[in-house]
Amino acid sequence: MKRVLMVAYHFPPLAGSSGIQRSLRFARHLPAVGWEPLVLTAHPQAYERTSADLDAEVPRDLTVRRAIAFDTARQLSWKGRYLGVLARPDRWMTWQYDGVRVGMQMIRQFRPDAIWSTYPIATAHVIAARLQAKSGLPWVADFRDPMAQDGYPADPKTWKQFRSIEETAMRRACRNVFTTPGAAREYARRYPDHADTVRLIENGYDEESFAAVEQDAASMGPLCPGRMTVLHSGIVYPSERDPTQLMEALQRLKGAGIADGSRLRLRFRAAVHDALLRDLANRYGVADMVEIEPAVGYRDALVEMLRADGLLVLQASNCNDQIPAKIYEYLRARRPLLVLSDPVGDTVRTLRDAGIAETARLDDAAEIAALLTGFLHDEVRRSALLPGDAAVRGASREGRTRELAVALNEAIGADRKD
Repeated sequence: MKRVLMVAYHFPPLAGSSGIQRSLRFARHLPAVGWEPLVLTAHPQAYERTSADLDAEVPRDLTVRRAIAFDTARQLSWKGRYLGVLARPDRWMTWQYDGVRVGMQMIRQFRPDAIWSTYPIATAHVIAARLQAKSGLPWVADFRDPMAQDGYPADPKTWKQFRSIEETAMRRACRNVFTTPGAAREYARRYPDHADTVRLIENGYDEESFAAVEQDAASMGPLCPGRMTVLHSGIVYPSERDPTQLMEALQRLKGAGIADGSRLRLRFRAAVHDALLRDLANRYGVADMVEIEPAVGYRDALVEMLRADGLLVLQASNCNDQIPAKIYEYLRARRPLLVLSDPVGDTVRTLRDAGIAETARLDDAAEIAALLTGFLHDEVRRSALLPGDAAVRGASREGRTRELAVALNEAIGADRKD
């Protein structure tokens, strides 16, 4: 069996990010497609939040090594201030020093056939680039989303570092992987000399995880019997998932007598920006229709999705080349999806391909109000918000892992040809 060294900041016991599922599930499913994973990650002290929730999901025979790392904002600051150089390209830049040392130890001990690293912690690609330079091993860079973008990162020095890191990966990695068609197209356009290295491997859901909780969810019944509950599970970003027009839409429904707190509830789970949501709900007079709840364990989050009457997708037009990782779990939950996003963006295109017939723009309160009205009062329109079976089956993590194995095998072949 071939071996791959996986450089991933997102790994248990990290809590609070759906991004952990990509690296964890690849590590679980790779042996079934001929690859033994070896995980190089950060010491748990670097994580802002930890949880034992996913510990049981880590295979017992998986080799996991943790390099020393610090969160600059929490651990290397004085009275809330810290040197900017210690937070570029990200707050965990210290991980690279011990990461390269531990990574080379693993390469010498286990002799992997390839290196794989995953963003959005840019330091992971920094570590992988240095390991590749020292070892000569073929490298697969998992970008997930674009790195250097117009206006992001806002700090010019960080932007310059992001651009340098992505240029290094595109030039030296044998395969560069993205999770959305738009991002893959953008990088093929941005780096035409290396367009042949670009691959698309979308995010997905884990069937084992859902199968383990479906019976529990069914026995518990709907979240709020007697009223419709629409769930948003995950972070609500002030810009990229701006809920302002959603709150105005609720105000319109309430003012027209179409819905109130006794008929409709929007539940935000682990939104992080709770104060923003509360302020908006109060400003628009819809606090009785909005629930703001803290984070729960992964299993409980899946149960909640299965019990919801509808699942809410928020994605602004400034993220048209990105798709929230959560939507693949939403698809597997097989609940109606209320999609608020740009009709020309990858999120809407992907969900329309999955069978979701109607969406609304995130910045259009009238469209959102119409979508919610149909969901509440028209059973035919509600059923049109359900994904098709073929789309659900096609989004499994097992299938995505087979795609990764292809990319790894291609990387080995390309490296040998060189």
